[in-house]
Amino acid sequence: MKPPIRVAVTGAAGQICYSLLPRIAAGEMLGLDQPVILQLLEIPAEKAQLALKGVAMELADCAFPLLHGMVLTSDPKVAFKDASWCLLVGSKPRGPGMERADLLKDNGRIFVGQGEVIDEVAADDAKVVVVGNPCNTNAMICASRFKRLPKTSVTAMMRLDQNRALAQLAAKCGCGINDISDIVVYGNHSPTMFADFFNAKVNDKEVTEVIADRAWLETDFLSIVGKRGAAIIEARGVSSATSAANALIDHVKSLNTVGSGIYSMAVRSAGEYGFASEIWSGMPCRTIAPGRYEIVPTMALTAFARERIAKTNAELLSEREVVQSLL
Repeated sequence: MKPPIRVAVTGAAGQICYSLLPRIAAGEMLGLDQPVILQLLEIPAEKAQLALKGVAMELADCAFPLLHGMVLTSDPKVAFKDASWCLLVGSKPRGPGMERADLLKDNGRIFVGQGEVIDEVAADDAKVVVVGNPCNTNAMICASRFKRLPKTSVTAMMRLDQNRALAQLAAKCGCGINDISDIVVYGNHSPTMFADFFNAKVNDKEVTEVIADRAWLETDFLSIVGKRGAAIIEARGVSSATSAANALIDHVKSLNTVGSGIYSMAVRSAGEYGFASEIWSGMPCRTIAPGRYEIVPTMALTAFARERIAKTNAELLSEREVVQSLL
């Protein structure tokens, strides 16, 4: 069996991680032959640490053969020590009356500190996936602290948007999820994102051929995908957890698997597809070696797509302006 890999996870006592951690321990993320050591970070508050202890007890009681150890801590230097994967799930939620700018700054400070520690103590091959929102800008802030590790090792999760888009298209077409390919979500993980239905295919046919209702694609479809998180909060009273955990598993599996096809991931922009340089934006990616990706440069964009991309790019730039002092 392979040597165990250390996986650091923040916000480890939260709802997303309650769905996520058993799947990592079962081998769903890194493979059924890959042992893991989970290094679980939670805030130092007594209630949070007690909840983390309970999560660890449940994981132990599952008797996962691949789970070769757990570290429970409130110290980032302990959690990120020698970690090959750093999954930054935890972040401050937006409270009543809180402005988005305040949330950006508050969470930005968290990701400044985590970025510095990861760069100091994580493994040389460390890959960082940011889930805590606003994930695109938090990824940019985290990467800005790197001196030892490459900034391109930081990605942010757009896979939840991609999965939501897949589900909506499959329902509309009356087909299976696996019948749909090449659906890419551009831009910010927010209602401004653009799920590119023009390049998507259903059994090798263009989605726009299968779905004749262009008005639905340009309005209802994009609105449903972009506002799905808010709809779930309205229905459940809390934000997405199981679907977010599942998307993170998908994100890491694709990034770690050559031949996984084109998928959506927020990565450092160098001006591709009209995005400003040095922002983290959702773009089409493919894996070229385990843990290494490239931006697919050949996706054609319609005038409608460019208009939507310009809108989400503007939002990302406005977020960067808000946190400029942290970069």
